[in-house]
Amino acid sequence: MYTSKISGLGSYVPENVVTNDDLSKIMDTNDAWIQERTGIKERRHIKKGDGNSTSVMGVKAAKIALERAGLTTDDIDLIIFATLSPDMYFPGGGVRVQHMMNMKTIPALDVRNQCSGFIYALSVADQFIKTGMYKNVLVIGSENHSGGLDMTTRGRGVSVIFGDGAGAAVVTRSEEEGRGILSTHLHSEGAHAKELSLEGPSTEHWVPEIIEENPQENIPYYPYMNGQFVFKNAVVRFSEVINEGLQANHLTARDIDMLIPHQANLRISQFVQKQFKLSDDQVYNNIQKYGNTTAASIPIALTEAWEKGKIKEGDLVVLAAFGSGFTWGSAIIRW
Repeated sequence: MYTSKISGLGSYVPENVVTNDDLSKIMDTNDAWIQERTGIKERRHIKKGDGNSTSVMGVKAAKIALERAGLTTDDIDLIIFATLSPDMYFPGGGVRVQHMMNMKTIPALDVRNQCSGFIYALSVADQFIKTGMYKNVLVIGSENHSGGLDMTTRGRGVSVIFGDGAGAAVVTRSEEEGRGILSTHLHSEGAHAKELSLEGPSTEHWVPEIIEENPQENIPYYPYMNGQFVFKNAVVRFSEVINEGLQANHLTARDIDMLIPHQANLRISQFVQKQFKLSDDQVYNNIQKYGNTTAASIPIALTEAWEKGKIKEGDLVVLAAFGSGFTWGSAIIRW
């Protein structure tokens, strides 16, 4: 039976750094307020004219991952692209990556699972490889949040949190038992879909309808988040799905060498860290520098942790995410 492993990692973030002090100049907020609630100090935003887009950033991260895997574009059998902020309403970013990287006419699949998008995409890649259908799958998480945020005082509760960036992983077939991706675990609860959502423009709320029916102070084409409700659900679901993954592999929290949570809020990560009695060296957080990059946050953090030597061969690495949908998931990896 085939197994799958991550053979290459890459990440990219725009050069444009936006600090909390920068935001305080365009909305009623300040550095202390943002750090106290989120842990974020700065984030990266695409700058007009820098040539970046969701797909372009994905390509930049993918090229690094491919080089580190020792592969070329001809070796890739499938692209899985996770994002909530594609360049266009349709088609999705996967086919744009296929074109930009001059790949063969391989399939491209887009995943719309927001903050847990990379975990879902990784799970799909893992299954395609384990069934023997594909040998090398390129998994990308990329987001251009800054293009759709309400950068005023009205939108500060959401807009201060999110940043732009991309991360990529090459998932490769292996026959080494007990190594690589051991298992993935996915869940959803659509009853709470509107607690973290963007309702329009959409086929239910198209642009002319929004303009005619909604006053300026209530614009539904910006993201909405019920922050406290999301936080309370996140800490519960994070713990549940991590435990589910550990138990499925007959492991305990004591076996974890590195936990990389989705970078939603530093307070959530710290809460989960405390629950599992993990040290600072066993949890990797970079939300302080990049904010919440949604589907890109785990691959960016995973890449950085690996680059810094914090993940070594044989380590047990746990990935976990929770977000809009609600959707959540975990991946248990023996590096």
